[in-house]
Amino acid sequence: MFLRRFSTKGKNCQKRMLIWVLALAMSLSYSACRADNRMPSSAASKMPTEISTQQANSMKIDIKVGDQVVTATLNDSKTTRDFVSLLPLTLTLEDYARTEKISNLPKRLSTEDAPPGSDPAVGDIAYYAPWGNLAIYYRDFGYSNGLVILGKIDGGIEALNVPGSVKVTIERIE
Repeated sequence: MFLRRFSTKGKNCQKRMLIWVLALAMSLSYSACRADNRMPSSAASKMPTEISTQQANSMKIDIKVGDQVVTATLNDSKTTRDFVSLLPLTLTLEDYARTEKISNLPKRLSTEDAPPGSDPAVGDIAYYAPWGNLAIYYRDFGYSNGLVILGKIDGGIEALNVPGSVKVTIERIE
C-alpha cells in the first residue's frame, strides 16, 4: 500500500513538474517574441552624431519629386559612399506602412562597419540591408535591425508624404 501511494504521488509530482517546465518554456518563448528591439545604450554612444562642414558640403544630394527639389545631407560611411556611387538614380518610391517610401536599388550596398540597426526619424534616408532597398521616412518609426541611416533630408519632407508611389531622381550636388 505504501509503495502504491508513493508511486501515485510520484506520477502526480512528475505531471506537476512537466506542467511547470512547459509553462516556463512557453513564458520564455513569449518573452523572447515580445523582446524590445531597442538599440543598447552602448551602441548608441558609438554612433556618429555630427559630420564636418566640409563633409556635409561634399555629401549633399538633390531628390527631385515632380517639380519640387528636396535637398539632403548624407553621412560619411562605407554604405553611404556605396550608395553615392550609384548616383544619379531614377527610382519609383512605393509607400510602405504609411511611414516610408521605399525602392529596390540596382545592387546591394556594403554594410561593412555599419551599426547592427538604427532608429529612424522623420526625414531620414536609410538602407534596409535585409531587403536591399532604400527607405525615406516621412513618419517616425522604431528601431530596426539591419537599417543603416545614410543621411537626412534638410527640409521639404512633405513632398514625399503623399499617397501611393512617387517617381524621384536622386543626384549628387557637386
